Amino acid sequence: MNPPIHATSVARPGPGGWRGVLLRGPSGSGKSDMALRLIDAGWRLVADDYSHVWASGDVLHACAPDRIAGRIEARGLGLVDVATRPVVRVSLLVDCVQATPERLPEPVFETVAGVRLPRLVLDIRPASAVRTLALAIDRL
Repeated sequence: MNPPIHATSVARPGPGGWRGVLLRGPSGSGKSDMALRLIDAGWRLVADDYSHVWASGDVLHACAPDRIAGRIEARGLGLVDVATRPVVRVSLLVDCVQATPERLPEPVFETVAGVRLPRLVLDIRPASAVRTLALAIDRL
């Protein structure tokens, strides 16, 4: 398997099964914090901070590296166990930022492991970020 990429992966059930999101950003950007808020909203953690990704046909999948499976870092507390989804089909890339993104951006796509995926830049600081991400994945 390829080395993991620096991204937290989370999943949400929906029509047609579970749909995954890769939350990207540098260390300290809030990926794990966003994942904890998503978990509170009914999402499942797949992998915290690093995710293995691979393509199967035109579908990207993600899972956790063995050493971090089932755990997430809660800053100031340490690693905690959470319910997880072992593997997920990735539907969306999210660049986690702490700045106001463009109001009405044009659609942007990025290729990961040979699979073209939509990409969203999301300010993860507001409470509405969880709902915004849910709306984004529901539109796909």
